[in-house]
Amino acid sequence: MSRLLVTGGAGFIGSAIVRAALGAGHEVRVLDSFRPDVHQRSAADHLPDGVRILHGDVRDAAALEEALDSIDVVCHQAAKVGLGVDFQDSPDYVSTNDLGTATLLAAMERLDVGRLVVASSMVVYGEGAYRTASGAPAAAPPRRRQDLEAGLFEPLDDDGTPLVPDFVSEDARLDPRNVYAQTKVAQEHLSAAWARSTGGRAIALRYHNVYGPGMPANTPYAGVASIFRSALARGEAPRVFEDGGQRRDFVHVTDVAEANLASIAATETARDDSFRAYNVGSGHVHTIGEMASALAGPDGPTPVVTGEFRLGDVRHVTASSRRIADELGWSARVGFLEGMHEMRTAPLRPAVL
Repeated sequence: MSRLLVTGGAGFIGSAIVRAALGAGHEVRVLDSFRPDVHQRSAADHLPDGVRILHGDVRDAAALEEALDSIDVVCHQAAKVGLGVDFQDSPDYVSTNDLGTATLLAAMERLDVGRLVVASSMVVYGEGAYRTASGAPAAAPPRRRQDLEAGLFEPLDDDGTPLVPDFVSEDARLDPRNVYAQTKVAQEHLSAAWARSTGGRAIALRYHNVYGPGMPANTPYAGVASIFRSALARGEAPRVFEDGGQRRDFVHVTDVAEANLASIAATETARDDSFRAYNVGSGHVHTIGEMASALAGPDGPTPVVTGEFRLGDVRHVTASSRRIADELGWSARVGFLEGMHEMRTAPLRPAVL
């Protein structure tokens, strides 16, 4: 068993990892800044007994010195997530995610901590993989505002026919299309550079759309499942952007926690590659509209399809999780309908905005 530091360990995904790690016998320490746009300081009250909780920011070298003392492996979940309100959010994204990761990695080198699992995201791919109608691989062009305003949401081939969505593998070219995605790519590159420079071992987990109990409520940075769930709690119908046909992979937070445990164990094993990325998804594709309907349930309000859009969003992105199954033995266990049924009444995490 390892002495584990979970940055962002009081957050939605971080706290699930903490619970799973304690259950697996790890000694767990948490470093969390308790950002008010994510959760209240009282979020620490929901962490299990036996966890040492430090209030500090990953950009604070002094806080890291205390947090990393005698640690074997770091599970780096601390980050500003979501697409953001507008481009004025970009300095905070870059500072929190990229500077924070660089500061953490520098401290890990000083304290000789050589194992890292870092939270990445499927957003690093931009638009997912596509094929033409004839089956040839194709890249989706950047989305144009005039097309979206006209209700033309599907990526088109050069001849004007819609491209066919496909599964994207970890070897695909990275194509971040918003500021958050850019910071996730930078976090991966920083982790790979740290591993090569120090002889450490780093694993990046590219999460798909994570959902489950404890998601932050009523915040523009929350995931779409939380936004829809918050609307239902107010007695309102979920508002679905575009035409609801956006393809995603929804993966339960307990499955994501188990993927982190498998990765923590894998960092103990020497490999020729010091950095390895894995997609973490359920392996099953659903549209945003299907998710809204499943979350509302048969007795809930019918989701409203608005035609609204966010230019930084992508139309379709679903990735293959075969690599993590083959190499780490992980696969998701919570089914879509089971997870959405739970999510209808699951408690959310209050935010201070």
